[in-house]
Amino acid sequence: MTHETLGVVLAGGLARRMGGGDKPMREIGGRTILDHVIERLAPQCDGLVLNANGDPARFAAFGLPVVADTVADNPGPLAGVLAALDWAAQNRPQAQFVVSVAGDCPFLPRDLVGRLHEARERDEAELAVAASGGRSHPVIGLWKVALRGELRHALVEEDLRKIDRWTARYRLATVDWPAEPVDPFFNANTVEDLSEAERLAKLAG
Repeated sequence: MTHETLGVVLAGGLARRMGGGDKPMREIGGRTILDHVIERLAPQCDGLVLNANGDPARFAAFGLPVVADTVADNPGPLAGVLAALDWAAQNRPQAQFVVSVAGDCPFLPRDLVGRLHEARERDEAELAVAASGGRSHPVIGLWKVALRGELRHALVEEDLRKIDRWTARYRLATVDWPAEPVDPFFNANTVEDLSEAERLAKLAG
């Protein structure tokens, strides 16, 4: 059974460890990290949006809708997930699910969405998240659009910020990918990580 799934790339990080700016716009192999993310995720989804705050024009070259947080004060990735759930409800009412990924993960698995759905159905879960090498990556997850009201309440009324505190409230499926030869959820947080990503890109294919 297939479910219409919207993809959201969470591109709103402040990149403090890289001296500021948009991490997804840094380059690996002559292309932006965001180009790598889109190339891997787009074929798996029924449409993509970017979650980012500030001037959306800086992402114009990618030709994707840019959706800003709908909760004030930059509460983190959960606000980006909520923004995508709200956008899907308003613009893609047939989409039951949103899959979220970090905008600084250039080596995302090409079977991400399919495996998350399979695990969610197998475990009769409401949400699904990715893991690699035994470590969970809660930003990489599959979310039910129908839960957006509950998520908004948690963010606004309860000031909840941590993704794993939110997912702990629901039946959660976790899907593990091998971390060798390349961790598919490697994220480029520092200038040194960019050098490592250049090396890994040759292995990732």
